[in-house]
Amino acid sequence: MLTAVVMAAGEGRRMRPLSERWPKPLLPIDGRPVLATLLRELAAAGIARAWVVTGHLAEQVETFAGDGSAWGLEARVVHQPQPLGSADAVRRALEAGAEPPLLVTGADTVFARGDVARAAACWDGEAAAGALGVRVSQDAEKTRVRVEGGRVVELGEGGELTGAPLWLLGEELAAALRGLPGPPFELGRAFRDAIAAGRTIAAVELGPTRDLTRPEDVVAENFPYLWSSER
Repeated sequence: MLTAVVMAAGEGRRMRPLSERWPKPLLPIDGRPVLATLLRELAAAGIARAWVVTGHLAEQVETFAGDGSAWGLEARVVHQPQPLGSADAVRRALEAGAEPPLLVTGADTVFARGDVARAAACWDGEAAAGALGVRVSQDAEKTRVRVEGGRVVELGEGGELTGAPLWLLGEELAAALRGLPGPPFELGRAFRDAIAAGRTIAAVELGPTRDLTRPEDVVAENFPYLWSSER
């Protein structure tokens, strides 16, 4: 059974000044905190336990997540003292007792309804070392992903798809996080190394995702009629 790791430790620097007072995962999309939507999606996917990795304004996130019962699962929290990268966040959860296989997500993204459940349902640890969510996006800041035959064959160069903040890690790939160079320690490096070593990384094609990057996104994602009137 998959265990979730939710990365909710980031400072959200591009969201300042909002993120100076409120952690990014608690800011809303469609009037609901992003973390609430994500935890409900994880529960709907049949995931019973989620490790929430906190850092910036940790107390707010931990109080909101509680024991997870409000969202239909068990939530456990683990602290990331410094923002040393996505792989470091996952390692903190592993050291605290999380057991692979893992479904790892960012806490600032709303996925299309049902996509998290579909990603969880397609996981086959015997056929793949890991899996990566991919999506159609024109955002030049997103990591490009080349997919062939349902497998990720290259990260960072070419490809019509981009990576989404959703990863699945089997035991071997989770163990490899301990030996990554850094800081920063990034999941992308672990996945590139696995591909270079001939391991199979499955591509999970997702629908559109929504996230909060800059303060104006809070208006766009919650009051679209105001945003439209400015254009």
